[in-house]
Amino acid sequence: MQPDTSPGSHDRRGANRADDRAARVRFRRALTLMLMTLVLPGSAQLVAGRRDVGRIAMRIWFGTLALLGLIAVISWFWHGFALELVLNTALLNVARFAMMILAVGWAALFIDAWRIGQPLTLVRRQRLTAVGVNGLLCFTVAGALLFASHLVTVHRDFILANFGDGPTSDPSAGRYNVLLLGGDAGAGRTGLRPDSITVASIDADSGRTVLVGLPRNLAKFRFAEDSVMAEQFPDGFTCEGCYLNGVSTWAEDNTELFGKSKHPGVEATIEAVEGITDLDISYWAMVNLEGFKDVVDALGGVELTVRQPIPVGGLGSDVTGYIEPGTRTLNGHDALWFARAREGSDDYSRMARQKCVMQALVSQVSPTELVANYGDLTKAGGAMVQTNLPGSELKSFMQLALKAKDQKISTVSIVPPAINTGDPDLDKIKKMVSDGIARAEGKGPKPAKKKAAKEQTVSGGSLGTRNEGYQANAADDLAAAC
Repeated sequence: MQPDTSPGSHDRRGANRADDRAARVRFRRALTLMLMTLVLPGSAQLVAGRRDVGRIAMRIWFGTLALLGLIAVISWFWHGFALELVLNTALLNVARFAMMILAVGWAALFIDAWRIGQPLTLVRRQRLTAVGVNGLLCFTVAGALLFASHLVTVHRDFILANFGDGPTSDPSAGRYNVLLLGGDAGAGRTGLRPDSITVASIDADSGRTVLVGLPRNLAKFRFAEDSVMAEQFPDGFTCEGCYLNGVSTWAEDNTELFGKSKHPGVEATIEAVEGITDLDISYWAMVNLEGFKDVVDALGGVELTVRQPIPVGGLGSDVTGYIEPGTRTLNGHDALWFARAREGSDDYSRMARQKCVMQALVSQVSPTELVANYGDLTKAGGAMVQTNLPGSELKSFMQLALKAKDQKISTVSIVPPAINTGDPDLDKIKKMVSDGIARAEGKGPKPAKKKAAKEQTVSGGSLGTRNEGYQANAADDLAAAC
């Protein structure tokens, strides 16, 4: 049978090829419009659709880019401006709603770009591909903006939940004194028992920090004058078995003395610390040590130097393992036990290790890590910290934290051999604290030169001994003592 060579067959084949070429052109055009919307929102409408919509969208896009560029430049030269943006809850609220509106608007532009591409004129396979590409771009871009809005909401809620709108405190003698309480929320305990008690005395201008460590077993001390506890114990906390970490428990059993206070245990502890150190406490923060490990894990661990095997467990429970010596990155579980272990050591060695953990966190945490892990950090931090620091002070303290990151941290500790914790010399304690702060400010006498780290005895995982003193408990440069 002879092939059909009639003029009509040639016309049909030519028409089919022309239709195929036209379909490919329409398909490429449809994809191009979508990509244009991805790169320059509104451009597809400007060239092939409703020009008024395109002009409005492009003005919003260029305005957004200009605003973000301006913010970036100002933030680069003025860190305080950046902190104001990320800590001001009103601005955060505006930002999250702006992201939601951008997400919806951009998604609408993608859908309109798909419409302009005339999907019904495409063959089935091309039409399905165009739908898939458009859906992927639409949900990716809108999803990213909505997720960013969610992170802003989480951040804002974290600030509102953990930092109130209470009264602010002015610096005392040019310093903010923040009481840091480390507590265990264990079975059978009401609230958090403050087993770790430290005052961070921070220079209000430079951020230079002195950590004043108080042992939980300090006895026979006096409370701040004219305080609630001073009225109850005018001769000092001298009762049998009464120690510093028992002040909180006593106050929680006598809450009626503290009026409407939500944290009578903390207030009583502040009155004790002020009486012992002669420092005016500006703010306080209670850290749940169990939540601490989640924060360390969220940061990807913390690098510490382990000088001796540190037991996991002990003192009422079985030792289940050891953190082996070496300088390496510890996860949250191991960092927590490095800070809290007392099996085979003493309270004062543990205090030294805790200061090393504080120093490591201050010096090692970078802004990049904070941003990358912010969701996990806010979740862990919300369960870890209670504080009376008002949200309005966050910016100032963040600026001080950035300054402190690159400076030495000093330590003063009310521990043996300098102080007999069972019968302390209260005047000597106050002088130790004032001298330590004066040295940090470049005014006080220099301390006696200590042995080099390689010459130091190691006891309980810390440089030094109970009788000679642990190096991290009394150091002008904590990093060198750790």
